[in-house]
Amino acid sequence: MRRLLPALLAALSITWTTGAAVAEPDGAEPDYEYVALGDSSAAGPLIPQQDPAAPGCLRSMRNWPSVLADRIGARLTDVTCSGAVTDDLAGSQSTFDGTQPPQADALSPSTDLVTLSIGGNDVELVDVAAACVNLLPQPVGTSCRDELTAGGRDRLAERIDAYAAEFAAALDLISERAPGARVVVVGYGTYIRPGGCYPDQPIWARDADYLQGSIHRLNVLFAREAAEHGASFVDVETPSVGHDACASSRARWFEGVAATGPAAPMHPNARGMAAIGGIVADQL
Repeated sequence: MRRLLPALLAALSITWTTGAAVAEPDGAEPDYEYVALGDSSAAGPLIPQQDPAAPGCLRSMRNWPSVLADRIGARLTDVTCSGAVTDDLAGSQSTFDGTQPPQADALSPSTDLVTLSIGGNDVELVDVAAACVNLLPQPVGTSCRDELTAGGRDRLAERIDAYAAEFAAALDLISERAPGARVVVVGYGTYIRPGGCYPDQPIWARDADYLQGSIHRLNVLFAREAAEHGASFVDVETPSVGHDACASSRARWFEGVAATGPAAPMHPNARGMAAIGGIVADQL
């Protein structure tokens, strides 16, 4: 299921898979080497223009790593890839367009900056969000929160807590491959507001709170592990309050379960990518 999103979006991506390389600031090649690692939250599936060099990754050339690189004047190597899990940092990733090399292969002793956004696919957040969709109001349907917390256990929370060791190992791998680099972990945003906005976004209130609460739990993990491994953490959740999928089209940074523009459902849109890139740049 964690590879489902790239497969479903593959055909649609062709519409936006064009475009030329982004020009470097002031026409000069920067000597500050920046490598972006991560999943679709950084890659930007379906946001035009999609990178023709790796169609299977559904990577936008207007994603937040590109915005960040432009802001700080860095030479960007972007290997973010939709559907990526943490194992894909050290191992190759299969996509609808073929196999992508390990993301960590882009790192070297000359790398100056690394950003990392990953973990949602490891704990199956996209699958959970899809399971939270209810097209009919209560009591018709099933609550994803009730299902995942039945019997007094929170299964998603358990998966998130268990992921800490794997994420810590990923940070160690980055430090080994790029020992002189500044490592910045970029968290996930506020995708849906407290109580949700049913029926505009067809997720019941208690499920909306459960879903965003789980994202918050993952962000707390990111911040803790980053601090323990000498990395920085950039909080996107707090500054994105009010820009969730319930917001107006002009204010929205994240699409809901039914995207209203060229962006993947339950992912940042172009406006969100620009905002996140700016937030990270301001923290550097």
